[in-house]
Amino acid sequence: MSFSTLKRKIDDENRGIAGGIEICITFPTEYVKTQLQLDEKANPPKYRGIVDCVKQTVHSHGVGGLYRGLSSLLYGSIPKAAVRFGVFEFLSNKMRDESGKLDGTRGLLCGLGAGVAEAVVVVCPMETVKVKFIHDQTSANPKYRGFFHGVREIVRTQGLKGTYQGLTATVLKQGSNQAIRFYVMTSLRNWYKGDDPNKVINPLVTGVFGAIAGAASVFGNTPLDVIKTRMQGLEAHKYKSTVDCAIKIMKHEGPVAFYKGTVPRLGRVCMDVAIVFIIYEEVVKVLNKVWKTD
Repeated sequence: MSFSTLKRKIDDENRGIAGGIEICITFPTEYVKTQLQLDEKANPPKYRGIVDCVKQTVHSHGVGGLYRGLSSLLYGSIPKAAVRFGVFEFLSNKMRDESGKLDGTRGLLCGLGAGVAEAVVVVCPMETVKVKFIHDQTSANPKYRGFFHGVREIVRTQGLKGTYQGLTATVLKQGSNQAIRFYVMTSLRNWYKGDDPNKVINPLVTGVFGAIAGAASVFGNTPLDVIKTRMQGLEAHKYKSTVDCAIKIMKHEGPVAFYKGTVPRLGRVCMDVAIVFIIYEEVVKVLNKVWKTD
């Protein structure tokens, strides 16, 4: 194995570890976001807001209830990070200009490609399992006893396609997610470095840029996230397609419903993107010093 190949593998593992640490810290906000997005106004709604959702969950299931569905994201963190950053680096290396610089527009296109790739390969099945697990906990008789049992049951009753519900919405969400984040991150880094491409960026600055990129993606595509969540829930059968889901949400719940869960999602995503980019950048710096692969 060459040094460059080994270096890429270590990069991928560290990105995945960074993502795993972040998920463990912030998952309760992901849980609350998902429950609020699944909570339909027409049913009527079960939760009166973020605090009420937390209170009801802890009262019924204990603190551990806020971590329902965590396992699917943990198992998917390393492959998701590997696909996302691997595809982004592959595309960005092809699209840099003569001086090796990647501008914001090209960063957006590379991010779009990375988001679509991770959605198809990893994120859709991972998110489908997560949403089903979280939704199942609110059922009168929960049927999933754990990650592997739940996956077996989903595959047994719905086939492999049961783990790929909401694929179109997931591709749209992840594609726009990474397009926005990498565009903002690339633009901010280029602005900070100015005419000095070798200027070192402090980790705290990287974290701030990452948080800004994360926030931009939240405000930019939360409607797609809501549609994706509905398409992956236990009641997804009532939607004929992604478009049908969007139309029904608008008709029965109004435009505000497309921004359900924005606050908890904002908290998690800002921390997620900040942590992952900080660790990624610092690991790359160390590896570039240890292994020269020119």
